[in-house]
Amino acid sequence: MNKLKNLTPEAIDRIIEMAWEDRTPFDAITAQFGLSEQEVITLMRREMKASSFRMWRERVQGRPTKHRAKSPEDLDRFRSKLQRSITLNKISKR
Repeated sequence: MNKLKNLTPEAIDRIIEMAWEDRTPFDAITAQFGLSEQEVITLMRREMKASSFRMWRERVQGRPTKHRAKSPEDLDRFRSKLQRSITLNKISKR
């Protein structure tokens, strides 16, 4: 839990953005920020409204692209240019 307390607002913002992205696996968050999947879930629960957290959990639970072991080997990782950016835990308008 100390890892969560030492995160900057910018790092928290980026972790939330990565967690919402369909094609960014939890392994990428672990590699970049050193947070386990459970720590990301704890962070999301802490930083988001309850309804937003529930919506996110439903979305990622069991999603093959969020878990590298479940995803196809030939799946390329990318961030769509059409994807909205998240700033300070709010999805910005295009």
